[in-house]
Amino acid sequence: MIISHQDAQSCYFKRFRMEIDLQQRLPAPELPVGYHFVPWRDALLQVHAEIKYQSFLDELDATVFPSLGNREGCAYLMREICGKSGFQPAATWLVAADAGFCGTIQGLRERPGTGSIQNLGIVAGHRGRGLGSALLLQSLHGFQRAGMHRAFLEVTAQNDSAIRLYRRIGFRCRKTLYKVVDPRQRNIWGLT
Repeated sequence: MIISHQDAQSCYFKRFRMEIDLQQRLPAPELPVGYHFVPWRDALLQVHAEIKYQSFLDELDATVFPSLGNREGCAYLMREICGKSGFQPAATWLVAADAGFCGTIQGLRERPGTGSIQNLGIVAGHRGRGLGSALLLQSLHGFQRAGMHRAFLEVTAQNDSAIRLYRRIGFRCRKTLYKVVDPRQRNIWGLT
């Protein structure tokens, strides 16, 4: 749901905070033939940023979070995520195909025992093949190996396909949030 307040020139986007219990047994992540997981390495920061950009470029989340619609903004986000004390390399992955990289996910420890999924993205030409499910499960297994017992993520309420994916994996809605977006904020990243 988008609520617009004309006086302030701002829009409010409804978002859900969804959580999963990591003490349960999770299915093994399975990629289709021709795809493979690539673990985090510092040298891949720019690759994560580029795949994040390609995944979100024409999506609603690039409006909700303007930095996702800009290469410089995605590079900034990746530097910020990797620079946090709670950054979780074991929950941060790429998916690659013979033709190159096509999926990204990052993980953070938000507080003891709780992981936070950041920016699960699949490049448009590779969607509908189960890559998002596999990438999410790979990240959740990384959180489990790091001793975390819960994980959460936030998703824009209008993103029905993502919500279905998260529910299928076992996430449940725990809270409704509203993200305010000032249209003038898009200019921070050189967007019109």
